[in-house]
Amino acid sequence: MAQRLTLRRRLSYNTNSNRRKIVKTPGGKLVYHYKKKLGSLPKCGDCKQKLQGITPSRPMERTRMPKRLKTVTRTYGGSRCHKCVRERIIRAFLIEEQKIVMKVLKAQGATKKAA
Repeated sequence: MAQRLTLRRRLSYNTNSNRRKIVKTPGGKLVYHYKKKLGSLPKCGDCKQKLQGITPSRPMERTRMPKRLKTVTRTYGGSRCHKCVRERIIRAFLIEEQKIVMKVLKAQGATKKAA
């Protein structure tokens, strides 16, 4: 006949935070071991893609982790993916170029009016 198991905590419902695993102790008894929730990977704020190079972890676990495991050494590292960062840089560069072109055209128009 199977051995009966008693819960070690007060929560008796089969919830996500109350997952357990049956383990046999060296004394031959069966006991419950409570499983921890799995950590999730952070996602890019723009395209919602999972970020690479970052360790999946729970929020409290993250506070004890070193910085190198939580970020990537790049602009927007740990917040945006590499594709979105590249897009932002290119967009900013093109906007600045556009401003310069507009300034040059304005100057050419002013010289034509003066001449």
